[in-house]
Amino acid sequence: MKFPFYSGIGNRQKSELPITLPVSPRSQLLQPENYIADAGLKDACNVALLLGQPLLLTGEPGTGKTQLAYSLAWELGLDQPLKFETKSTSIARDLFYTYDALKRFQDVQSRVTATNFLDYITFQTLGLAILRSRNPDEFKHLLPSEILHSEKARSIVLIDEIDKAPRDFSNDLLNELELMYFRIPELANEKIVGDPKLQPIVIITSNSEKDLPDAFLRRCIYYNIPFPESDRLGEIVANRLGINAGSSPFLQTALSLFYKLRSSQIGLRKKPATSELLGWLIILQKFTHESENPLMQREVVFGTLSSLIKTAEDQEKAQKIVEQWMQEQKKTT
Repeated sequence: MKFPFYSGIGNRQKSELPITLPVSPRSQLLQPENYIADAGLKDACNVALLLGQPLLLTGEPGTGKTQLAYSLAWELGLDQPLKFETKSTSIARDLFYTYDALKRFQDVQSRVTATNFLDYITFQTLGLAILRSRNPDEFKHLLPSEILHSEKARSIVLIDEIDKAPRDFSNDLLNELELMYFRIPELANEKIVGDPKLQPIVIITSNSEKDLPDAFLRRCIYYNIPFPESDRLGEIVANRLGINAGSSPFLQTALSLFYKLRSSQIGLRKKPATSELLGWLIILQKFTHESENPLMQREVVFGTLSSLIKTAEDQEKAQKIVEQWMQEQKKTT
């Protein structure tokens, strides 16, 4: 198996000009128009939209929790979601705005003339969504001209991996999420309330690393995205990569190995996910011109396993399983 870019052999002549790398084909995997939701996810999404409640999604990493927000924005004709990436240090206020108290203190100590509180406030995802639901004239005194919206609109807010935050994070959001408002103590406790007719759509994802409080769960619509069965996974691959599952021996063989690696009997610590399968198939497609089915080439299969298997312990297990699987395939062909 030969890749055309890096040889790593130590005596290759240095290129006089930088090598042109191809545009990553992974970008096609992120196209929201290619997203396929299962029936349960569609129902949960519509219930959340009808009730005006946040949609809380769980499921294995790589099952499409985050991408649902982009699919929804695309289908509803809204701007791209405002994304909040939760951290272990996140507090509820961070969803609405951040206040740089240290910078203000330094400026005061340095006798900088402009020490207006507003100069040290940056509005964040849910705060911006609430502000954008109101007429811009109402908040000219709060928003810099470069981010002031031209007309009021509905936004989609994506709170990604909420389980990374401390438990108080979700508890502290209860009233704000339900009533869509926030206060700014640094600005005389000014209260900013969203227009209920343009209530932001909130999508929350969790990898279930921590349990979320019952009071928070009561305010959400919940759905656990299951790992797709073979037929649905074939449909996802067809939609994202244009490979017809019904007429592609290559895809059927790839899915056979993929599900074998995911089998509970194998016992991988981190099972490969849908997103990793798609990346693996993109690489394998590069070798379809060399043989009818690149999965029958040991060098190709082992050379691309790094896109599926992500720990040293799992790689050792996977190599043995792949070797055994390939021997079984040769016997049946």
